[in-house]
Amino acid sequence: MVFVISKDGKPLMPTKRHGKVRRLLKQGLAKVVKREPFTIQLLYETTNYTQPVTVGIDTGSKVVGVSAITDKEEIFSAQIQLRQDISKLLLERRQHRRLRRYRKRRYRKPRFLNRRKKDGWLPPSLQWKVDAHVRIVNKLSKIIPITKVVVEVAPFDIQKVLNPGIEGKGLPKWPAERI
Repeated sequence: MVFVISKDGKPLMPTKRHGKVRRLLKQGLAKVVKREPFTIQLLYETTNYTQPVTVGIDTGSKVVGVSAITDKEEIFSAQIQLRQDISKLLLERRQHRRLRRYRKRRYRKPRFLNRRKKDGWLPPSLQWKVDAHVRIVNKLSKIIPITKVVVEVAPFDIQKVLNPGIEGKGLPKWPAERI
């Protein structure tokens, strides 16, 4: 599959006609923009007619599944590995920061009331994963004319998987002698 970009930078429908792509490149009517995934940019004016393309994203904490489909076929699919070392790197950064503070050898009054909770704040490891999902869609939108994005979010109960007979909400009912 060869992805195609118009002269003004808008994504067009990808093609499987590799012979035509090779001839366009030899004649100087197109240039290679990216090698992975292979993308060309046309150097002549063309129409911008495209088909509707839907991108589906299966979110995950370690692997993200991405697929772009039209009404007839799948034009892109990938599994993307996410980083798992963010929390370890933040811990290491915190240790270095503490060592720098302790090397100053002066008394520093402890400050605890200078923190406030920010609305919409996520821990850095989770924020990176959210940003990674957005980054994937942005990269795809540069080579594929996306009309719709579907994100699959499937929350499930681990307790229900481990014990299928569990029911109800809240705390479990303990026998009176245990209380």
